[in-house]
Amino acid sequence: MKETKQFKTETKRLLDMMINSIYTHKEIFLRELISNASDAIDKRHYLSLTNSDIASAEYKILVEADKEARTLTITDNGVGMTKEELEEHLGTIAKSGSKEFMEAVASENTPDVDIIGQFGVGFYSAFMVAENVTVLTKSVKDGKSYLFTSEGLESYTIEESTKDDYGSVITLSLRNNTDDINYDEYMDEYKIKELVKKYSDYVRYPILTWVTKYDDNQEYDKDKEPVTHLELDTINSMLPIWKKNKSEITDEELNNFYKSKFMDFQDPITSIHINVEGMLTYSSLLFIPKKPFYDFYSDRNERGLQLYTKGVFILDKCKDLIPEYLRFVKGLVDSADLPLNISREMLQEDRAIKKIATNVEKKILGELSRMLKNDREKFEEFFKDYGINLKYGLYENYGEKKEQLKDLIILESFNQDKKITFAEYKEAMAEGQKAIYYAAGKDKQNVEKLPQMAMLKSKGYDVLILSDDVDEFMIQVLKSYEEIEFKSINAGDLDLIDEEESKKLDEIKEAKKDLLENVKAALTDVKDVIISKRLVDAACCLSCDGEISFEMERVLKQQNRDVKANRILELNPNHPVFNKLEEAYDNNKELGDKYSKILYAQALLMEGILPDDAEELSKDIFELIIK
Repeated sequence: MKETKQFKTETKRLLDMMINSIYTHKEIFLRELISNASDAIDKRHYLSLTNSDIASAEYKILVEADKEARTLTITDNGVGMTKEELEEHLGTIAKSGSKEFMEAVASENTPDVDIIGQFGVGFYSAFMVAENVTVLTKSVKDGKSYLFTSEGLESYTIEESTKDDYGSVITLSLRNNTDDINYDEYMDEYKIKELVKKYSDYVRYPILTWVTKYDDNQEYDKDKEPVTHLELDTINSMLPIWKKNKSEITDEELNNFYKSKFMDFQDPITSIHINVEGMLTYSSLLFIPKKPFYDFYSDRNERGLQLYTKGVFILDKCKDLIPEYLRFVKGLVDSADLPLNISREMLQEDRAIKKIATNVEKKILGELSRMLKNDREKFEEFFKDYGINLKYGLYENYGEKKEQLKDLIILESFNQDKKITFAEYKEAMAEGQKAIYYAAGKDKQNVEKLPQMAMLKSKGYDVLILSDDVDEFMIQVLKSYEEIEFKSINAGDLDLIDEEESKKLDEIKEAKKDLLENVKAALTDVKDVIISKRLVDAACCLSCDGEISFEMERVLKQQNRDVKANRILELNPNHPVFNKLEEAYDNNKELGDKYSKILYAQALLMEGILPDDAEELSKDIFELIIK
């Protein structure tokens, strides 16, 4: 007898919300139904192990299309459902047969059972593509068969039926095509294979469908269609490569998997295989591409790892699994322990995800550390393309990651022909050297021209060359390395001269106080004019005072932020120009002011900064030449 029942929940409203809002891709209905079929087989397999009256079987999932009838059918030989279970699990959208089963098993202290999914919700995803759905099912519990029918509106029917084998047969009567959506494609053999490959390739049971095969031994004739026939064929891989033991996988297998999975034609720099068992169980396979897919600053350079739950593809880019600075890493995570929300497309905030993300980050940094130590050439190639990511990772969030990242940074240095770590700089420090010196510049040649370099070179002190925009921001976050302070060669007291020489220069500063005040008065945008303790050959240089350096000023200006470094003009009292400047002020203040402006402009240019009033500067220079 057929019974018509009303849904226990606001079915129409919930279905409308699910179809139009929650699920962003209609094609995932097949993933949901296959996942539910896999759940049902899991249940039967478990019950067969614990109940001798329930037989095991050759488990499989069958996907069949009937183009004439416009139906798609998914068949499993799993546990099936009783009449009560049909009403409870399909009659109420938010019910979850698998969830309740998991809770029931847990109450019996058998945590080894491995079941996923929220059956009621997954089942109703079928109405995204179907106008009518039937479920023919036979339960291993009571051996009775029932037919469930629904159009996904206000009601459903249940009636007794006949079925030979245990399990369920879900038949979708597909919607008619619209201007926007071609529902016929879900009956296409190649589309079915594509969707299974994309979403369900690693479901543990074989997924079969009818596949077109060419008859053997037929001769090619361009005027005739080749003879074909249909065969049932398994279209999923079942065992994911990341589920294998690391020792069982060759480098060639890993490389081929990476290139196929992530559409790259080059082998990755390295791969990282993670298998964790315990309170939280998951597998992960990670790859660092040989070359970046996109520029660091590209909007398309989106982070995220693929997420699987029990081999079922859930999300293409799960951002919560990897930090922003490691967004170049490609890979996936597979775990049955991750909670999924109603649509399986968005992950809930969860401690398990955070734990996995923390471990994934730790493993990646561990692999980079190993590479730096054991394969320096490969690491330097990596750093050439991805070093900027690590630098930003160190700088971001007020240096939250600086302890994890500081020993993975390599920088060009003036004294050495290769990029070096901070530890290597420290190890090579000259006797008596008190700081780690650095200079911002495009390259070694550019830095060598800076007037501040002469004294450092004379003492044999190395200088780190900061060539990326983020470098000085990174150094400011670090402040020191193993209690050795970082010092810019054009900021503050470099402490390069002995006490006697320093005292002598202080005396000159006091004696030439009026001259220094005159120069400062002539220049409108300097904080101070001082006698330099860092110059050897040059007449003058610029230094800065405070948190903002000249390079940081330039970077911030590019971001439309009007922040300026505190500029200090340093004069070399041992240079002939100093005497000329003093002589000019003694005899002609206007001439002294012009000299001051020219010296300041020269100091600006040495730092790569254009003077504000180039026209006035040119006029002053021409007047002096004419005189």
